[in-house]
Amino acid sequence: MAGEILDNKGRGEASWNWPSIHPEGRKFGLIALGISLFVLLALDWEIIGWPLLLLSLGVFAFFRDPERVVPQGEHSIVAPADGLVTLITEVEPPLELQIDDGTGSKGLPPGPVTRVSIFMSVFDVHINRTPIGGTVRRVVYIPGKFMNADLDKASEENERQHILIERADGLKLGFTQIAGLVARRIVPFVKPGDIVAKGQRVGLIRFGSRVDVYLPAGTDPKVLIGQRVVAGETVIAEIGARGLIEGIAQ
Repeated sequence: MAGEILDNKGRGEASWNWPSIHPEGRKFGLIALGISLFVLLALDWEIIGWPLLLLSLGVFAFFRDPERVVPQGEHSIVAPADGLVTLITEVEPPLELQIDDGTGSKGLPPGPVTRVSIFMSVFDVHINRTPIGGTVRRVVYIPGKFMNADLDKASEENERQHILIERADGLKLGFTQIAGLVARRIVPFVKPGDIVAKGQRVGLIRFGSRVDVYLPAGTDPKVLIGQRVVAGETVIAEIGARGLIEGIAQ
């Protein structure tokens, strides 16, 4: 059941269910399904109809929206997207997350922070979730290019949307949804002033792309390049925790 509290004391149930399809994607799946059935049944073009039918199933799968069990540790920062960690680097946060936006709410402080970039392929779940809980202070959409989202410069040149979250204790965290070669629309589910829980759904990107997370100053990542992460479940950092971690690719 959605929202059920699960823990390591034996509470909760272990079961598998087909993931639901997010409402944003149902219309696309139904359109693809309708076209494929028309080609199959009305035109009797099997050589085209069957591939189209498989494609329509793929569209439904793209918009799948599985439930997630979100770690509730006070200092944990969870992954905002399913996918592969492709970049970890020290950068200045985007100006849109720093400058005064006229609302009276301060943005991120200047100075280099660690940026963790998560690349989503067309096979990943594309519902994005907030890394921390708090109040949505900014949602800033910026039109741009549609380059390969794997490239570092995609953070500054591609179509993107910045989101700034502020916790009750004043800590702020920013993350950015970035469109890519195939992605052509970023869909937000939240607006400034909304209060969100850690791991709550905040948007999606059609079809495949990347999400950048700007960790708070003094915080190192707990993930490595090449690691796969799960939105709302994988802890990518602990606020204020420092230290080098290493792994072995196998």
